[in-house]
Amino acid sequence: MLTLQLDRVRFEEGLGNNRPVSTRLAFVCCGVRIDALALDAAVADLERLACAGKSRVVHLCNANNLALALRDAEYRRLLNEGDLNLPDGAPLVLLAKHVGARDLNQQHRPRGVDVFLRSIERSQHSGVRHYLYGSDQSTLEALAQRLRATYPSAPIVGTESPPFRPLSEEEKQAVVDRLRSSRAQIVWVALGTPRQDEFLGELRDRVDTVLVAVGAAFDFAAGAKPQAPVWLQRHGLEWFFRLSTEPRRLWKRYVVGNVLFLACLRRGVTVLDGDENGGRKSRWVSWRELLSALADGRPVA
Repeated sequence: MLTLQLDRVRFEEGLGNNRPVSTRLAFVCCGVRIDALALDAAVADLERLACAGKSRVVHLCNANNLALALRDAEYRRLLNEGDLNLPDGAPLVLLAKHVGARDLNQQHRPRGVDVFLRSIERSQHSGVRHYLYGSDQSTLEALAQRLRATYPSAPIVGTESPPFRPLSEEEKQAVVDRLRSSRAQIVWVALGTPRQDEFLGELRDRVDTVLVAVGAAFDFAAGAKPQAPVWLQRHGLEWFFRLSTEPRRLWKRYVVGNVLFLACLRRGVTVLDGDENGGRKSRWVSWRELLSALADGRPVA
C-alpha cells in the first residue's frame, strides 16, 4: 500500500506548481517545495513582503505536513502555491543543511513560534501591523497580554478566536472585512494542520496581506503549552519532548508521519539553486548520496 502511495505522487510537482518569492536555495521533497531559509532570513523576508502590501501565503512545514501532502494531492497543491514554505521541522533542517544550506542549522531553524515572536519584536521598529487569528479565547487573551507586556510598541491591530467548525461563506466574508478594516500587514493563523493551510488558500485572493500558518505558536508563546528545553531544540529533539508531553495526541503524527517522510526520501530530493538572475537551476540528489553526506557530516557534492 505504501509503495503504491509513493508511486502515485509526482515528486517533481514542487518545481513548477508554485510562485516562490525567494530565489535562494530550495528543495523538493514528497512533491513539496521547501525554501531553505534560516530564522533571520525568514523574518526579514516576511517583513519585506508585509511592506510590499500584496497578498502572500507562508507555510511552516515539517515531516507531518509532507506526510499529509504525500497522501492528499489537493493539500500538496496548496503547499506548493505558498509563496514561502519554511523548514519548521528538525528533519527538514537537517536535510536542507546537507543539500547546501550552509547558514541553516537547528540553532537557526525557523520554528513557527520563533518566527512569530521575532517578527512581533521587529515590528516595534518597522511598524508592521499584526493580526492574530486562531486558538481559543483564553489562550488568545493570554497571548495578547504577554505580547503587549513584552513588546509594548508592537502594532497588534486585532485578535480573533474563530469557532471550532467550518465557517459559512457569510462568516468568511465577515473575517475578510475585519482583516481589511484592521489594515493588518501580517495575519498569523493558528488553526492546526491542515485546516490553517486550507484557510490561507481560501483567503489569499481576498486580502492584500501576508498570511502565515503558525500551528501551535500561539500556545507556546502564551505559555499554554510547555516548550522543549533549548538544548533539545538545538539537537533536533523537540519532537521527542512534544511526544512525551502529549503522547495520545501526537503518537500517530510522529510515528506514521515520520515513516512516510523517510519513505519519501528513498526517492531522493530535487535541489533548486538560486542564480544571480533570479532564476533557479535544478539538480537531483539520490537517497544514496544523502545517506553518504549524512554519514560524513558534509553537504552533498
